[in-house]
Amino acid sequence: VQLQASGGGSVQAGGSLRISCVGYGRTFSDYAVGWFRQAPGKERELVAAVSWGGGSADYADSVKGRFTISRDNAKNTVYLQMNNLKPEDTAAYYCQARPTMGDLLRGKTLDAWGQGTQVTVSS
Repeated sequence: VQLQASGGGSVQAGGSLRISCVGYGRTFSDYAVGWFRQAPGKERELVAAVSWGGGSADYADSVKGRFTISRDNAKNTVYLQMNNLKPEDTAAYYCQARPTMGDLLRGKTLDAWGQGTQVTVSS
């Protein structure tokens, strides 16, 4: 399944953004989806993951209580609502689909990544 992330932008600290990940392919709802981010000079990290049906979600400690991942399989879309943004959230955000949440949490990701969407938070 191919994914396209969008919705990034520039906000001030404390602000909010919602980014979207649209999947292309009839089997999108069969996959768990994770949001990852990569800041300049840093490794890519998993921010949040959601199960294929949306019933389970997991978050990095750094974003717990501020970010919410959700999905609408009828629209082949996964969202990441980001509230109370901090300058350290500045990064390029990417999404990837894997068969299970376990794959995402264990770092079993594909080598190919989409274009991503840039989020910039100013202090």
